[in-house]
Amino acid sequence: MKKSEQKPNTKTGDTFKLTRRRALKSGIALTAGGGVAGLTGGYLAGPLAGSVHGQGSDRPIRIGFQVHRTGIGAVYGRWYERTSTAAANYINSIGGIAGRPVEIVPEDDGTDPKRGAEVVEKLAVQHKVDFIYGPLFSHVVIGSAPRAGELKIPYFVVSEGYHVASGKLNRYVFQPGITDVRAQITSISSWVMNNLGKKVTMFFPDYAFGYDHRDYFSAEVKKQGGSIGELLAIPPTESSYTRYFPRIPADTEVLYHVMVGPGVLTFVKEMGEHFGSNRPQIFGFIDSLEGVDIATPGLDFLEGTHLWEAFPRYASSSDTRYSKAFRDAVGVDANGASKDDPKDVATYSHMWGVWETLFVIKEAVEQSGYRSRQDYPALIETLESFEWFNEGMGHPQGGKKFVGALHQCYGKQHISRVANGKLNVVHTTSIDDGMYEPEGDYRTQSL
Repeated sequence: MKKSEQKPNTKTGDTFKLTRRRALKSGIALTAGGGVAGLTGGYLAGPLAGSVHGQGSDRPIRIGFQVHRTGIGAVYGRWYERTSTAAANYINSIGGIAGRPVEIVPEDDGTDPKRGAEVVEKLAVQHKVDFIYGPLFSHVVIGSAPRAGELKIPYFVVSEGYHVASGKLNRYVFQPGITDVRAQITSISSWVMNNLGKKVTMFFPDYAFGYDHRDYFSAEVKKQGGSIGELLAIPPTESSYTRYFPRIPADTEVLYHVMVGPGVLTFVKEMGEHFGSNRPQIFGFIDSLEGVDIATPGLDFLEGTHLWEAFPRYASSSDTRYSKAFRDAVGVDANGASKDDPKDVATYSHMWGVWETLFVIKEAVEQSGYRSRQDYPALIETLESFEWFNEGMGHPQGGKKFVGALHQCYGKQHISRVANGKLNVVHTTSIDDGMYEPEGDYRTQSL
């Protein structure tokens, strides 16, 4: 983020100046002269690291992690867990949260809504965690969030769905560490319409996340004078897609795809077989290819197509020191794969949200004075007063605007073009590009 884009601290009215006290809170080490140091490996080096636990309690902050270890979200869950471990290690290396060590308590929800609600209860009642965070898939969030509200435990989702920002969940549910689908679509739609075409056919998963894409991109297309030729809802367990392709209207100028699940690689390959070289412009969300190497044989059909990314998978000369340190901390190479296994491709446009969410929890705890569950009201009201998260080690993807009424953050988005088997960023939106009129206000609900 440019210096001019820094926003005021909602508590003090100043910008986030780099002081020693703030360094301990934001994860930046200072040299004796006040400069930035110690980003080697994404962790702090030097005398500040791990030196302040004694200022707080020895009792850890226990954070329940609702993770998709199994089911259709398993590839995301694996990288969410890897990122969570790296973030917790980093936070503990700089003194924990309010001087207390962080302990992550994971439970697998199987990417299943019913099981998700059971996991929320188990974490809250049996494990007695302070907070719960982590689910991605929207149907799981929608199935789990009501139980968090009933138990009155803060529930931090890392999902992207519009379900939080819609105002339709409850006051205990937040999405402060990752942007939502409506904002993403609002950000990129004008670029797609102006550069690729206005007659659109859409492929999307047949559940809430897909419906958000269907509804909000369709609305943006019509607003900008375009038209939707066909809406193709695909069951998340689908394994072959050839029967859907004949339904694509012949005059389609842009094929918009956002697919999630075990069949995404098959979807892209079969799309290439159907169209050959005579294809429309193609714009996709990286969800269709998260965890998949763009250079995989059979995906050469994607050459020249465009994809949305939240956090660019491939390293580039424009990366900030924070994004570089994050990449190193989670063990990802320049191509977006595990340093230990180049075939293990990261879910890079989503997993950063886990890291940033844990830092939001850290900031909320420290600014609210949270010590135990009786302090939930103060923590929630403090978080609702936040307005901005500046770019830094806590927010390596970039600065975020936070709207307390909606419990949702807003950030920049990227459009990348496939060239030579890699993704190259061709357009980056502003935060303002993704803003929209709010439909609710959680602050009107009782605690």
